[in-house]
Amino acid sequence: MKILKLTAEQLREVLDYDPWTGGFTWRKAISSHVVVGQLAGGPKPPKNYIWIRIDGQGHYAHRLAWLWMTGQWPIADVDHENLKHDDNRWENLRSASRSENRCNTGLYRNSASGLKGVYFNQARGKWHARITKDGRTRSLGYFQTAIDAHHAYAAAAGVVHGSFSRTA
Repeated sequence: MKILKLTAEQLREVLDYDPWTGGFTWRKAISSHVVVGQLAGGPKPPKNYIWIRIDGQGHYAHRLAWLWMTGQWPIADVDHENLKHDDNRWENLRSASRSENRCNTGLYRNSASGLKGVYFNQARGKWHARITKDGRTRSLGYFQTAIDAHHAYAAAAGVVHGSFSRTA
């Protein structure tokens, strides 16, 4: 019998969740590959979120943690506050809209400035600060130095993104 939509009760029958460590362990042997008491799941590339298969269906561990703790599937995204995709401790997880989740990202690897929200504008020969919220990008101005542009971004991020702001 396949589970169409896993419920909190069904989840709690097969897995134990430790909110202090964020780890799931098998409570019940649901297949020949499962050992009771063994850590459940493993990293799923490319971002290495923890992935757990239950009755042939794969689930992200952070979403299962939400289901386990609240009794309901998350309505929106579940954000890892510290950006570590494998850290599923309850204190590190929070409900987030897609836009909020995207705000809580680090610096992109291909950043030429090395500063979040700062880009060099070749045509003007100046550093450009800009911020995005809900898919809309807003210019914060052009500056002589990358540091000045980053200060403008950091000030705006606190206002625009609130607790989801990340400046580095």
